[in-house]
Amino acid sequence: MSEKSKTVLGENGIYDAKSLGMPKVLVLGLQHMFAMFGATILVPMLTGLDVSTTLLFAGLGTLLFHLLTKGKVPAFLGSSFAFLGGYAAIAPMGGSTGNQALLPYACFGVACSGLLYLVLAFLIKIFGTGRVMKYFPPIVTGPIIIAIGLTLSQSAIENCSADWLVAVVAIALVIVCNIWGRGMVKIVPIIIGVIGSYLLAAVLGRVDFTAVRDAAWVGIPIHWNQTAFWALSEGDVSLLVTSVITIMPIALATIVEHIGDISAISSTVGNNYIKDPGLHRTLLGDGLATILASLFGAPANTTYGENTGVLSLTKVYDPLVIRMAALFAILFSFSPKFAAIIGCMPTATCGGVSLVLYGMISAVGVRNIVETRVDFAKSRNVIIAALILVLSIGIKYSSAGAVGFTVGDLTISFSGLAVGALAGIILNAVLPGKDYQYNDDNPDHTGVNFAVKG
Repeated sequence: MSEKSKTVLGENGIYDAKSLGMPKVLVLGLQHMFAMFGATILVPMLTGLDVSTTLLFAGLGTLLFHLLTKGKVPAFLGSSFAFLGGYAAIAPMGGSTGNQALLPYACFGVACSGLLYLVLAFLIKIFGTGRVMKYFPPIVTGPIIIAIGLTLSQSAIENCSADWLVAVVAIALVIVCNIWGRGMVKIVPIIIGVIGSYLLAAVLGRVDFTAVRDAAWVGIPIHWNQTAFWALSEGDVSLLVTSVITIMPIALATIVEHIGDISAISSTVGNNYIKDPGLHRTLLGDGLATILASLFGAPANTTYGENTGVLSLTKVYDPLVIRMAALFAILFSFSPKFAAIIGCMPTATCGGVSLVLYGMISAVGVRNIVETRVDFAKSRNVIIAALILVLSIGIKYSSAGAVGFTVGDLTISFSGLAVGALAGIILNAVLPGKDYQYNDDNPDHTGVNFAVKG
């Protein structure tokens, strides 16, 4: 090894912050921020949530996660795609009731979803990982993930229909960068697709930049009327309860995603983080970050596969670099002008990237089933998967769009995904022939990842 190499290599031949020096750490932190950037801001673009609030709580959530995991796990927490179906069910974009007025109720439902992380973390701490995870096997989580993507497909097509030229350019760029890209190009296909199609729309004169011109350079990224606290103060109990029932089951998919991401990071770095600091700690960090973000009007957080790709690319596994990325995200969140640029993005750009993304979510569910070798020769597995898919998708596209009932003055609605998830969990628990065994020593095939990456 050359003398120059010795100056930058840490222990075990792995780069660390101490040996690299702060200037390089800052550059690497910026790289991690841009790796998560395209996917993180895509969620507020697709839901109507605030971009600045999203960036602020992605940064704060990441720092909270690192605090609770003893600073050991090099994970970044960005916006979760899995909850898009929940936001669409409660506060659809372009809905007649008003998207902005309903989003705080959706945020309350997502915040309650974070409580499931805390419950599961507690159960794992008490009973162990294997005894708890047997209730969430791939035959349940796989079809749920497939249903999430399929129930969102209609909105992607509708957005693309606003300008198919811009949408197709976005789709093509994402595919080309993801398949043939090299280095960082391959890691950030979403942001390249967004920027490319956005620029095309701007050149063609199809973007109105008035909001960008009028926006301030510096501002506060939290807005009271967009928080879950505002929804609680408004007191629409029926909508609050419906939001919780509709959205909470989605946490089953994101918990599996979390385990998959922690497994991937463990494999990349060479440390079993499921053992140390423990899956209960990583779930606690992710769950509390999601609760905090949702209460203040930001999307749910999740551990990001994009940043795991950067870890593999750079061989710099020091969590300090991730914390630098979190600080940069917080800094960017205080610029309303930057948020306005995102807000002016064409609907067709959102449609193009979301068309790929929603399809990828469903494909991830298929991959989860294939990689875990779910045996569809067993009737129990066929029945569980069939009912999850038919209930989730059928109820979503029925005339009512949900299953509702009234208790006194309270009207409660169950989304198709909620009904499908509950049916799957109950059937898996009561039907004989369970064959799923969770192994926390080798959890490579237990998780999924919703990121669009190579």
